[in-house]
Amino acid sequence: MKPFLDKDFLLNTEAARILYHEAAEKCPIIDYHCHLSPREIYEDIRYENITQVWLGGDHYKWRLMRSAGVPEKYITGDATDREKFQKYAEVLGKAIGNPLHHWSHLELRRFFGYEGILNRDTAEEVWQLANAKLQSEGYTSRGLILMSNVDTICTTDDPVDSLEWHEKLAADASFPVTVLPAWRPDKAMNLEKETYPEYLAALEKAAGMEIRSFEGLIAALKNRLDFFQAHGCKLSDHALNYVMYAPAADGEVEGIFEKRLNGALPSAEEEAKFKYAFMTAMAAEYNRRGWVMQLHYGCRRDNNPVMFRAMGPDTGFDCVDNFAPSAQTAAFLGALEDGGSLPRTILYSLNTNDNAAIDTILGCFQNDTAVGRIQHGSAWWFNDHFDGMSDQLKSLASLGYLAGFVGMLTDSRSFLSYPRHEYFRRILCRIFGEWVEEGFYPEDMETLKEIVRDISYYNADRYFQFTKKKI
Repeated sequence: MKPFLDKDFLLNTEAARILYHEAAEKCPIIDYHCHLSPREIYEDIRYENITQVWLGGDHYKWRLMRSAGVPEKYITGDATDREKFQKYAEVLGKAIGNPLHHWSHLELRRFFGYEGILNRDTAEEVWQLANAKLQSEGYTSRGLILMSNVDTICTTDDPVDSLEWHEKLAADASFPVTVLPAWRPDKAMNLEKETYPEYLAALEKAAGMEIRSFEGLIAALKNRLDFFQAHGCKLSDHALNYVMYAPAADGEVEGIFEKRLNGALPSAEEEAKFKYAFMTAMAAEYNRRGWVMQLHYGCRRDNNPVMFRAMGPDTGFDCVDNFAPSAQTAAFLGALEDGGSLPRTILYSLNTNDNAAIDTILGCFQNDTAVGRIQHGSAWWFNDHFDGMSDQLKSLASLGYLAGFVGMLTDSRSFLSYPRHEYFRRILCRIFGEWVEEGFYPEDMETLKEIVRDISYYNADRYFQFTKKKI
């Protein structure tokens, strides 16, 4: 029987162990998509206890606790931090097969040195140990980042953001980690939202110009794109229900926008045409500027109306959507290519059934401008577990070029989430090791080590053009 979470966790062959310990383990982390707060990084915040840093804002843990029948009082309610931690410990102890059982214990080992198992009986021991550590030197937001060997972070920022905390971080030579903004213009695109007029007012103020037309909207966004680029931004990110292809007749989009300015909500067809025009305009700008475009889709959000009214968005009530027409995705990219405006692009679907569609679409648009010009993004959100990561890696290998993959991201709001990169790298090395063991790939360890290092670090550096030094 193998011990739980030992140094060779998930590494079931000799080749896997060599690849992980000699190639992957010590690579720095490029976290090119996350939801960390640049303000909290700059202010170098210190958390009072493990509940605040571990459970606060973590939808994964909240969903698990709800599934185990824990009252909301102990999840997001008014229970004490100690009570919330106890409930999570009780649930985690029985969370067999859930990636949180692995992640949580990796985090306890890597940050707090706890080698035991967290459950209802050990909760007090872990509470005392972790809280003592959190008050010791180095256990601030910056310290946790440095502890994780992170060298680049891209946060998620709205076009109206002042980027003041990014400015302060860029001017602070005492922190060696590069922290860059990433452009997330969802609120400017989602004209079907009731709050859209209020957002346009905020965008007008940030850009210093009136927005009275679709052309004016794009002009204001170009103004903000210039501002973001001046702050080192190199990539965008979009949350879509699906990647749509919905060309409109001349003047039709202006009419849709004018209708919205007059207070009327768009029809479904009008919404698709507007968003297609919006994404086409944005993609052309990204291509002109040499940015990367990330498209996240396949999620249906805020499904529980009772809890949405009580708690608002982003509180753990989202699910996988099964509507992502690959024909429209391919047509959208094809239209951009035909117009000479297709940027380097990463496609992420929350639905694993889309893996083969994505991987075959990639091959239609690759060229010599970049290795893996169009990428199949890392298994994310509901898929960043053993099976989800394995399926994504094997699909990309089968239908594309895995050696050019830009690797893992955290997509997290927590400073303790970085062991997910370790989890990913162990799975990557396990797959490679099994292929060597089974004779699917030669025992060429030098080439395999190079591929592992590239996927763990160098591919992302080259693809996003961060220009890090060779390590």
